[in-house]
Amino acid sequence: MTDVVQRRTVVPRRLVQGDAVGIVAPSSAFEEEKFRQGIETIREMGFLPVIPEELFLKKRYLAGTDDHRARLINRMFADDDIKAIFCARGGYGASRLLPYLDWETICTHPKIFVGFSDVSVLLSAFYTRCGLATFHGPVVTSLADADQETKIMLKAVISSGAPVIHEPPRPIVIRSGIAKGGVVGGNLCTLCHLAGTAFSPDTAGRILFLEECGEPPYKIDRMLNHLKMCGWFDALEGFMLGTFDRCDNEEIIRQIVEETVANAAFPVMGGFEIGHGRRNRILPIGIEAILDTRHGRLSFCGSATLPADEEVGK
Repeated sequence: MTDVVQRRTVVPRRLVQGDAVGIVAPSSAFEEEKFRQGIETIREMGFLPVIPEELFLKKRYLAGTDDHRARLINRMFADDDIKAIFCARGGYGASRLLPYLDWETICTHPKIFVGFSDVSVLLSAFYTRCGLATFHGPVVTSLADADQETKIMLKAVISSGAPVIHEPPRPIVIRSGIAKGGVVGGNLCTLCHLAGTAFSPDTAGRILFLEECGEPPYKIDRMLNHLKMCGWFDALEGFMLGTFDRCDNEEIIRQIVEETVANAAFPVMGGFEIGHGRRNRILPIGIEAILDTRHGRLSFCGSATLPADEEVGK
């Protein structure tokens, strides 16, 4: 495995109408009907989905062997005709691919990469290893049930230069203040298993985002405590929380978070519509943003994509 040192954020080129979007399945096997519906949504956005014939392979609960799933990702990054990569589904299995990925190819062929949940492993690893800005957003199967705002924002962020702004309708301010830093994070359970590994993200000077689904409060507590003991909160600039769907009482989750950051000085705000719900607003990973609890807003400082005709890295 090539050990690539991250030097700066690499912003990928944005999409234009008719661009080819490669589809990969890094994690669990997926329901084909929802997949087809999600693919149709991508077509309606004006993009051309490229679906490998071998995408539908299965091994137990996974979408094929580790080598097979990693090979598809490597191939999509290497193919210059593919302008972006979307993931078919989350679930489990992305962390198993890290030893099989061609890091040199990924780092030298930066492009838009979209996913969430278990795909948080890849979003984080691509940024940590290559400096590549990635996109925490819908997978293909979740696009089948996504609301219109989710679809509109997804297309706008990956095909325009407008800075991204998140203003939750019901912001939950746990600690007030203003923070500025690059955004890192994703699914709590998934990222918790990166802590202590060579792929653990550097949270110092960053704004950490976390979301979760279907975990009881004691597990949320245990995972946050583990990240705290690993030093993830030691030099953090800000902390933002997405949805915690089916994780029991919202007030209990808030209490757990308050206890976790009790001695910290950084601002903490929840209520962001990012996670496992029908509304899953796209969040750039690796791009600098300002978290402002007074105005209940996360505002990115610049575009998450470059013009399609601009050379990446210039």
